[in-house]
Amino acid sequence: MGNSVTLRGKAKYLGGVGTKVTGITRRKFRPNLQTLRVTVGGGTNTTLLVCTQCMKSGSVVKLIQQQPFRLPHVEKARPVVVEAVPSGPRARG
Repeated sequence: MGNSVTLRGKAKYLGGVGTKVTGITRRKFRPNLQTLRVTVGGGTNTTLLVCTQCMKSGSVVKLIQQQPFRLPHVEKARPVVVEAVPSGPRARG
């Protein structure tokens, strides 16, 4: 629980005479619930009301409808290293 405070007037730092409280009402702080399709234990899927903090922390696993696309694994050929052989009149030594 908390208070919702209604103000009237312009703040002094903005050039006004100051703000005045014109009303105080009680309010409730509620979680931000979202409807989400999740995978529950055993591989079954269901729709739940989940708070956004649980979604961000990874406590709830979203339903994956299909596997993401992946490129087939291709082995890369290693480049062949050829040693340079000196040539010319100075190379004979």
